Amino acid sequence: MADAPMLVPSASVSPAGSFAAAPVARINGVALNSPQELLDEESLRQRACTELLRQAAQQAGLLSHDDAPGSGSAISADASSAIEQLLERELAIPEPSEQACRRYHDAHPAAHAQGERTHLRHVLFAVTPGVDVKQLRLRAEAMLIDLRCADDGGARFAEAAAQWSNCPSGQHGGDLGWLTRADCAPEFAREVFGSAEIGVLARLVHSRFGLHVVEVVARDPGQQPAFEEVRQAIALTLRQQAWVNALRQYLQLLAGAAVVEGVSLDAAESPLVQ
Repeated sequence: MADAPMLVPSASVSPAGSFAAAPVARINGVALNSPQELLDEESLRQRACTELLRQAAQQAGLLSHDDAPGSGSAISADASSAIEQLLERELAIPEPSEQACRRYHDAHPAAHAQGERTHLRHVLFAVTPGVDVKQLRLRAEAMLIDLRCADDGGARFAEAAAQWSNCPSGQHGGDLGWLTRADCAPEFAREVFGSAEIGVLARLVHSRFGLHVVEVVARDPGQQPAFEEVRQAIALTLRQQAWVNALRQYLQLLAGAAVVEGVSLDAAESPLVQ
């Protein structure tokens, strides 16, 4: 995944050749972007979540009302510190019980495998500034269905990767070779490691690079450690899941009490906070 290409951002241009103004989204009247910024939906949701928390920190007395909204995706150091204090105070995360950790271990036997490897192929639909994400998803989903239905020994997958993938691996039929978790972006690794699935996965895999149609060619499960060896790692995973769920609920409460313009927070699959 480290070899994903650098892609040139696209922009909306008027027929006369000048740049078209982008719609401005706002949280309680505070602009999230300038008319010169044409952001994809996820980036806009990131800024919206961050601005909701920045304003909540001000209302809680943790941040001066003189603190200015961030320029672009940046916020002040004071705002970042105040948001951390706010979340520490508002999000009550219980310590996972021994029983909960054992249940997770039993349900995810390969989640903490040591030396696990997968041989992967993929077709990458890159998300870049200005791209129509909905149309891109439709194209990726159509490709996913097509490749899952192909019964030709993998030839169609290689052709699709060569024609459509925004990754240099497309020149090699989308083949990424044998990879470990450390070779991949964390969000990508979570989707492809720790299971026994073989073949074209039934879902699109999301990463910071875009949307992936992924085929697992082969797996090497590695060594499975005993529960006692991974107890702390499992507890950390469960705490992180609980934190994400609590943050999502808190952001929903903040959004429900705010005036939100030009950005859909209901569509966020996870709370994206910068």
